[in-house]
Amino acid sequence: MNRRGRHITAFVVALGVMGAGAAGFSAAISKYRLHLRKLEIHPPGGRQLSQLPTRVPGWERQGGDQIEDADVLEVLGTDNYVSRVYVETDPKDPRKPFRIDVHAAYYTGMIDTVPHVPERCFVGGGLQQASSSRVMDLPLDTSLWQPDQSVPENLRGESGTLYTTRTLGYEYSDAPGTRVRLPRDVTPERPLPIRVSAFGESGKEQLFAGYFFIANGGVVANANDVRTLAFDLTSDYAYYLKIQVTSASPSSGEELVERSAELLDGLMAEVMRCSPDWVEVETGRYPEDNPRREQAND
Repeated sequence: MNRRGRHITAFVVALGVMGAGAAGFSAAISKYRLHLRKLEIHPPGGRQLSQLPTRVPGWERQGGDQIEDADVLEVLGTDNYVSRVYVETDPKDPRKPFRIDVHAAYYTGMIDTVPHVPERCFVGGGLQQASSSRVMDLPLDTSLWQPDQSVPENLRGESGTLYTTRTLGYEYSDAPGTRVRLPRDVTPERPLPIRVSAFGESGKEQLFAGYFFIANGGVVANANDVRTLAFDLTSDYAYYLKIQVTSASPSSGEELVERSAELLDGLMAEVMRCSPDWVEVETGRYPEDNPRREQAND
């Protein structure tokens, strides 16, 4: 066989191998119901983060929400967001009430952006990170939490129990007393994680920031883990919701976490109303055109 013939043979063999590989890959995708393309999903009624209550026990919004211009929105990558300042309503020192800037943003579908986090954005904006980031426990009040026995065992997470909490009274919520599911693996024994950093020069007033992500029904405190959580190949949909708290009022990261937990005690149920109930998604009950609903009927 001449050289040209050998090249043609090698090309045909390579095509055959590629074809066989593609066929095997397609078969694996079909057999294991893997989903490489993620669908968009939104909370029931298209609830927006701007609908979070402006007042909860001990805290109220100061001023109006920050409205970003078109250029900032393009960088942010979503128009479902809220940026507002909460201030304590009964401070020990009326001249220096504790202030917490809350920023939340929701993303869904084929998420190809790297989450915006303080270690990147603040430093990129000229601030100096004063210490290494660390993950801490957010000490939320669990007195309203209850185990949800209706959740299928395979959706309860590693802890084996998925908890619900409820919204507050009518003076704080437009759906008072509504029970909502918390992220899986968040239990009284396993608190919600939050990643905390300090910014500014040592010895001078510092800015403290903390954040976590709720993604596809779970929670992480690391931007690099969001893709892993949101892009589970067995899920049809993908979303993540970033919650970030920032303040110059605390003297330490521990104080930021403690005071943020007080605020989030009143906001957490409402935050979960601004994201899809992942148990309903995975069982095919939500949304109406969920492919799993069709599979369950077949």
